[in-house]
Amino acid sequence: YDFDRFHSEDILPMFAKYHITTFCAPPTMYRFFIKEDLSKYDLSSIEYATTAGEALNPEVFNQFKKATGLTIMEGFGQTETTLSIANFVGSTPKIGSMGRPSPLYDVVVLDPDGNECKTGDTGEICIRVNDKAPCGLFIGYYLDEEKTREVWHDGYYHTGDTATMDEDGYLWYVGRIDDVIKSAGYRIGPFEIESVIMELPYVLECGVSAAPDEVRGQVVKASIVLVNGFKGTDELKREIQNYVKSRTAPYKYPRIIEFRESLPKTTSGKIIRKQL
Repeated sequence: YDFDRFHSEDILPMFAKYHITTFCAPPTMYRFFIKEDLSKYDLSSIEYATTAGEALNPEVFNQFKKATGLTIMEGFGQTETTLSIANFVGSTPKIGSMGRPSPLYDVVVLDPDGNECKTGDTGEICIRVNDKAPCGLFIGYYLDEEKTREVWHDGYYHTGDTATMDEDGYLWYVGRIDDVIKSAGYRIGPFEIESVIMELPYVLECGVSAAPDEVRGQVVKASIVLVNGFKGTDELKREIQNYVKSRTAPYKYPRIIEFRESLPKTTSGKIIRKQL
């Protein structure tokens, strides 16, 4: 189904009309769905729900399961890699994790020096290639050797995405290397802050990015779209800031909050943080 602009009320009746059994959509769609009264729609035909394109906020996972009983199976991939990390059929998802590596790929998390990270430490998601691409992995950018060498070197393909890996081999998304916020010596992943803000019932969607700051280098900025009927006030900004402070380390709260009508997105529905 193709559309110029996404509206939940256009999509939700289609499940009953066409008896859709398998549904795959980016997190943006699910974020809009959970702000609707899903009890008004017959979603009983859906047997399997998946998502990819960007990380899925735990609150969206929980609210969708509460409303439908369905477990959203998240996966991670790139145009260059196909699906490389996922919650595959038969596995048990950990809420907030994008799953475990596909058997196709030797996935590792590397620090800036090229060493494998310890459990729980943030590093870049890389695929060990030993100069030979496994089935499903690209071999280079067309007519662009320089860009190819930037990501394909030292026996690894470098995705440019960062994550942590837990003791069970599940990976937890942190953000694009370019999106990580460096504030007063701390490295802050935007996805963690976004997930906390998404817990607030009046937030439709949000994007967290870096804003320049003379003292700290960068500070956390949150661009927020509110649910219809809510107005962005200074009081609401303080409420959001205090909520984030109560759920994360104090230095991670958004010092700048901007209310917007919409967020810039790619054609696949991924929020473009650089434009924020």
